[in-house]
Amino acid sequence: MDDLYERTEKALDEIRPYIHSHAGDVNVVDITDEGIVKLQMTGTCDSCPMSMLTLRLGIERILTEKVDGITGVVAIRPDDFDIPEIEVEHEYAT
Repeated sequence: MDDLYERTEKALDEIRPYIHSHAGDVNVVDITDEGIVKLQMTGTCDSCPMSMLTLRLGIERILTEKVDGITGVVAIRPDDFDIPEIEVEHEYAT
């Protein structure tokens, strides 16, 4: 499966200059057994209303055309990560 990640990253490098020009980036979070790439859009892309257009017409098109085994792309937001909350106790000196 590592080869699939490497080929995916190489294909993403083709669109990264465009994404970087808008102060954003894209990170591969996971690739499912079904070939779905889970991506996290970062920087200004995270909150950009055009990021879904970039994801579908740019990233997904490039990945499905250039990387055998990739069938689709989904965006993962920070809220989608299953990270347990840590309770923090604060002690203040008085």
